[in-house]
Parts: sequence; structure tokens; C-alpha cells
Amino acid sequence: MKAWQYGLIALLLGALMPLAYAPYHLYPLSLLSLSGLFYLWSKSSPGRAFLYGFLFGLAMFGAGVNWVFISIHEYGYVPLGLSILLTLLFVAVLALFPALCGYIAGLINRQQVNASRVSVGLFILWGLPSLWMLFEWLRGWFLTGFPWLHIGYAFIDTPLAGYAPLLGVYGVSLIAAVSSALLLQMLIHQPGKINGRYLLIIMLVWGCGGLLYKIDWTQQVGQTLRVSLVQGNIPQEMKWLAGMKEPTLQRYAGLTREHWDSDIVIWPETAIPMFSYQAYEFLDAMKAEAILNDTELLVGLVYQDPVTAAYYNSMVGLGIEGGRYDKQHLVPFTEYLPFKTLLAGVIDILDVPMSDFSSGGIDQQPLRLAGQPLGISICFEDAFGEEVIRSLPVATLLVNVSNDAWFAGSIAPEQHLQMARMRALESQRELMRATNTGVSAFIAANGKVKQQAPQFATEVLTHDVQPRSGATPYVYLGNVPALIGASVLLVAVFFTRRKQ
Repeated sequence: MKAWQYGLIALLLGALMPLAYAPYHLYPLSLLSLSGLFYLWSKSSPGRAFLYGFLFGLAMFGAGVNWVFISIHEYGYVPLGLSILLTLLFVAVLALFPALCGYIAGLINRQQVNASRVSVGLFILWGLPSLWMLFEWLRGWFLTGFPWLHIGYAFIDTPLAGYAPLLGVYGVSLIAAVSSALLLQMLIHQPGKINGRYLLIIMLVWGCGGLLYKIDWTQQVGQTLRVSLVQGNIPQEMKWLAGMKEPTLQRYAGLTREHWDSDIVIWPETAIPMFSYQAYEFLDAMKAEAILNDTELLVGLVYQDPVTAAYYNSMVGLGIEGGRYDKQHLVPFTEYLPFKTLLAGVIDILDVPMSDFSSGGIDQQPLRLAGQPLGISICFEDAFGEEVIRSLPVATLLVNVSNDAWFAGSIAPEQHLQMARMRALESQRELMRATNTGVSAFIAANGKVKQQAPQFATEVLTHDVQPRSGATPYVYLGNVPALIGASVLLVAVFFTRRKQ
């Protein structure tokens, strides 16, 4: 086959990848897709491997995260042409990660021209999966990170999910990538025959995951709490209109008053469409009602510091205990402008709307509501497992609030819910997720959804949640074991090749 034909295959393989994630959940496609990419890399020079990785990434992210266009154009009011350009640029930057991964794979492959069959097999089985996982981690860290579509998320409903409390999503990604490599070796080692050795290893790896999934790393503590999640369903294009402020407040207040029998009531991110100082009277009234009914109310708003005038994306507790959490991990080019001294002029010329939030400190303690410490994350903070575990093992419950109305009508809210499920499983904590337009949900400590609200519906979910104490290995060690494991495997492959 010619290079352009292999390029088309790489595009097709990349386009299949998003089908492995929510809302499609066709996870076997990710194994086949990654196996195909590994095969292309194992036969390619560095330049060709870079190209195939880039084409794979263009298709994968082009199909999987094109919803950024909605927030840029429809709700950011950026002109159509510029919105398309910015979306394409965003996808192209993300595609560079699998491209660079392929380039390094090609460099290693170039050294194996006269390598033994064993060395080539080790390169495919351990080298390529390790590279893939390390570049996933790099994408989740570089410039504050964009950890969407890590392959580990596709396996939240499979036996491989059992590795999450030990190694986190990156560990699941590594094991899934190894499974893809085993599948590839099984197919090419003896063409036309199923190699029993590789099949047995796959069965053992997946079987161990299934056994690990049954382990309770944490324990129930205290009594269950009755919690209500308020999904106000305010359209994003109307949320900040002056005429919608009062109706929005009354909608949330009215829905809340029907559930004063709950121990905790949670509103979504920036449910109150105004600065905190503009809503003092309303907040004081809701706090008085909450105390009167012996209920804790957790609301999302933009808090402005009265001294510094800095403003924060915050969650404020209204009730007997109270408290405030300020979002730590801000979204670049949305909530703040990175490299402001360099890019401010460009942003002004392009006339792109830009917020300027301040970041909360990483040492914030969990908020105590209804006698329990809650680990809170706002919006895409729950995409970073290493940040969610900062509140653990102190926090006995997890809360995530979001406003996925920015991506209304796309697959982003379902993808986001899938990532939140991984956070619950990694920490073995129940997670309560309140969003503006969906998907609001109660997630069990094993990552399963207990109850969820339909999108674009005004709804209040009420469910009993069980606080838990203790910690999983991932809570104590974070991503370190997965990173060390992948690095050691890669070094072992390199020195095995050099020795031979």
C-alpha cells in the first residue's frame, strides 16, 4: 500500500476512537483503533509515524471534541470564520501529541532494522503502550492540560475499571493500550491463527481487573444524608441577560423550597447570574430559610473580593456551617488569558471575549456541610484526578458542579459525566454532580450512576448518599505509580534492544 492509503487508514482509525466513549460506549473500537495505529507505527519511519499520528489525532479530536466550536461561536459570539479557525487550530494542537508520540516510536523502530523478533515484540507490547500513556499524561499536564478522551475513560464499565483505585485513569489507559498491543501481536504473530499465549495474557489482565473491582478500599462512615441536586435548565444564551436575573433566582429558590426536607441542597456552577455583592439580600434570605429548615444550601456564583476586587468562580455554603470554595484550575482562554503580556494585543485585535477570573488556592480545606467534609470541584476540575484527591482522605463525599450548557446539544456533557464517574471510582467516594442543563447525577463509590436527570429539563434529583472514610492507593500515590511503570517499561525496551 502507498503512504496516502496508510494515511487514510490512520484517519479512519482516529475517527472510530470517539465512539468508544460516552454516549456511545463502544469501547472495543478503541482497542481495534489503537491496535491499528500501533501496527502503522511499527512499520514506519519517524516522519511517516509522525504523519500517521497527526492524522489519527486530527480525526480523533476533530470528531470527539469539536463541541468547543459551540462555546466559541454560539455563546462566545466569535465570528463564524474565526470560530472555525480557532476550532481547527485547537484540534491541530491536540493532534500534535499522538504525532510526537508516533515520531518517537518511529525513532525506536528505526533502530530495530536488524532486531530480533523478541525485541520487536517487546517494542510493540510494552514500548508503544508506554509511549501512548506518557503522552496522554503530557497532554493532561501541558499548559494546564486537556485530559479529554484519555483511553482509560472508555473502560469505566469494563473489568479494567478495577485498576482505577490503584493506578487512576492513566493506569487504566496503560493497561488498555497493552491490551491493544496484545491483540495486535495475537493477530500478526501467526497470521490466520489465534495465538493462545497472547489470548491467555489478555484474559488474565482483564480477570485481575475484575477481581480488583470487588475490593472495598474505603468504608462507610456515619449516617446517610438526603441530598437534592437542582438542575435549573437556564439556556446559556439567556443566563446573563438582565431581564433573566430575577426569574432565575426565583426558579432556583422555588425548586429549593420544595426540598427543605433534604440535608443538603446543591445548585450548579454560577447558578446565581450576578456578582456576590449584588446578591447579598437574596443570599441572606436563602441562608435564613436554610437554617430555619435545618438544611445546608450550596450555591454557585461569582464571588468578588471586597478588598482586592478580584473575582472567583465559587461555591458558597449557606446554612449553619457555611464556607466558600474558589475554583483552582481555571480554563485557559475562557476564564483567564495565559501569557497575557504576549497575547493581550492579539485578543483585542480579534475581538474575542475573555474573562479574567482569579484562581483559588490549592490548600483550600473541604467545606463542611451537614457534619461531613465535602471535596468540591467546579466544571472541568473533575477531569484531573490528581487535583480531586487533594481533598482526600479528609473529604467523605465528592461534589462536582458544572455548566455544560456551553456545549448544549453536543456529546460533551455525556463525556464529562463519564469522567466524573472515574473520579468517584478512583477515590471510592460517592459523587454528587449538579449542572445547569444536564447531566446532573448521583454517582456511587464504584463509579456507577445511581440516578441522573435528563438534559434540558428543569429537574430536582433527590437521593440518599453514604459518606465514606479511608483511602484507595490512588488517593495516597496519585499518578506516580502509573508514570513510573510506563517509564520503566520504556527504558527496559530500550536497553533490551541495545543489548541485542
